[in-house]
Amino acid sequence: MFLALHEMKKEKLRYGLVIGVILLVAYLIFILSALAQGLASQNTNAFNSWKSQSVILNKDANGNLAQSMMTRNQVETASESNKGEIVGLAQGILKAGNARQSATFVGLTEKSNLRQNVQLSSGHWNNNDNEVVLSDKLKDQGFHINQKVKMGLSNEEYTIVGFAKKAVYNMAPVVYGSIDDWSNIKGVTGDFVGSGLISSTKQSTTDGSLQVLNKKELFNKMPGYSAQTQTFLFMIAFLIIISIVIVAIFLYILTMQKLENLAVLRAQGIPSSYLIWNTLAQTVLILIIAVLLAVVLAAGTALIIPTAVPMSFDPRLIATTAGLLIVTGIIGAVIPMRIIAKIDPVSVIGG
Repeated sequence: MFLALHEMKKEKLRYGLVIGVILLVAYLIFILSALAQGLASQNTNAFNSWKSQSVILNKDANGNLAQSMMTRNQVETASESNKGEIVGLAQGILKAGNARQSATFVGLTEKSNLRQNVQLSSGHWNNNDNEVVLSDKLKDQGFHINQKVKMGLSNEEYTIVGFAKKAVYNMAPVVYGSIDDWSNIKGVTGDFVGSGLISSTKQSTTDGSLQVLNKKELFNKMPGYSAQTQTFLFMIAFLIIISIVIVAIFLYILTMQKLENLAVLRAQGIPSSYLIWNTLAQTVLILIIAVLLAVVLAAGTALIIPTAVPMSFDPRLIATTAGLLIVTGIIGAVIPMRIIAKIDPVSVIGG
């Protein structure tokens, strides 16, 4: 370690540039990870806030809860062996005067346990029909408590009585209301009473017209969710691979530049194992400095990034990514260490 620190202190510019490049790669990975998680949360925040684990919905909906419609008979049959709560989802336009906003209506029963898991940022829950609770994201769009709004295909006016935190589903802000208003907002007639049964436990059904999905399966069925998540995952994976290549290239160049010095040390009796461990220590030190600076930079970005940008900086994700970067960087040091292990002092100095 002494040799590694001494060399880095002497060649500040050279090692500073190496650290700078790795820092930028690490910072980009942290930002992409935060953006990926932030965009994913725009699809799943509402469902996660319900603390639900499974849902029963119509099989013809192809896993899309917002497109599912269940009849009263289907709900009663499924409820016989499950303790799920009926919810009704409807995608539509929220209107107030000249303001227009795409939203997802979520109809709940008056005694719904799901309400207990949703935090309100202001106001109160709807106690009557024609009252709604909006996602607090809609505050920035000019919506406010006691305002009259219209939703979806319904001609009825609804009064805003509160705002809820983390109320976003499938990239659209959520409008909570009564399950009795669901059919009017969705524009359905007949014996349909809701979209699905939500439960905090695993559910089952023997009805061939219904299907049961756990939380992960439901998210993967959301339009665009799986493709979006996999795209970011591949981008992050490629960047990590690139970081391995960058570390390997820089260390290879640095090793070749000081090959004669290393050969002299070998000729003086310094064991190759010491020089290998010195290179490994130097690599780890470079990576730790670069990653820590990238973490600080990412933390600073989190403080100044506008709330409209869907980014979520999770400390656990950052720590995992940082650890992965350090491990993969060490892998990139294998080639330089192999070169050092094979140094022949006679051929290097004599040549």
